[in-house]
Amino acid sequence: MTDPLSTPAPAHSAVLVHGAYADGSSWQDVIPLLLRAGLQVAAVQNPLTSLADDVAATRRAIALVDPPTVLVGHSWAGTVITEAGIDDRVSALVYIAARAPDAGEDYSALAARFPMPPATAGLVHTDGFARLSEAAFIDDFANGIDAERARVLYAVQGAISDALFPSRTTVAAWRVRPTYYSVSTQDRTTAPELERFLAQRMQAQVIEIDSGHLAMVSHPQDVARLILAASARMREAE
Repeated sequence: MTDPLSTPAPAHSAVLVHGAYADGSSWQDVIPLLLRAGLQVAAVQNPLTSLADDVAATRRAIALVDPPTVLVGHSWAGTVITEAGIDDRVSALVYIAARAPDAGEDYSALAARFPMPPATAGLVHTDGFARLSEAAFIDDFANGIDAERARVLYAVQGAISDALFPSRTTVAAWRVRPTYYSVSTQDRTTAPELERFLAQRMQAQVIEIDSGHLAMVSHPQDVARLILAASARMREAE
């Protein structure tokens, strides 16, 4: 298990990985805060076609920035960073309301042990891909976000392959990296109870934010502070 008191090496960069139903623009309010603190930043544009494709995109981004690198994943991207975070250039992992499967774990079976979030009912499947309906996106995925901003995020929503969520990781990088987790207490896409379970299982350093699923949009300063803590640059942000 990760030692919860372990201190990561001071990082030079952060790679931000978006989740399902989103794209890299979901980090746009966090990025300036990280840049101001002196980090290089790269935001991945996941194809959302398979776990392997998303991991490959993330690894390309890691290779473009100076190590050590903090690897940050939101939602589905928690699965991505769990696989990609084994890279030697990664110094710490940050999970934002994110999945965090163990190696080979059936995450859907795990999630079924917790309350079903409302957003799940809004999935619309077409030709092997799925999107959230506008109502589910605005009311459940982007709850707590200004309605105009939520509609912009809906417009850039990334459709996900139907094969995406059943994917299983081959490793669990959180077992060998310092790990941080942000729980969204008003989350309607991932059950907060599940988020707390995952954070505790990883022995992560945890914060809780009174936000919906998109904490990096509604509370960018809180999310940036957690990333900077993982980068050992917290004093630079104060």
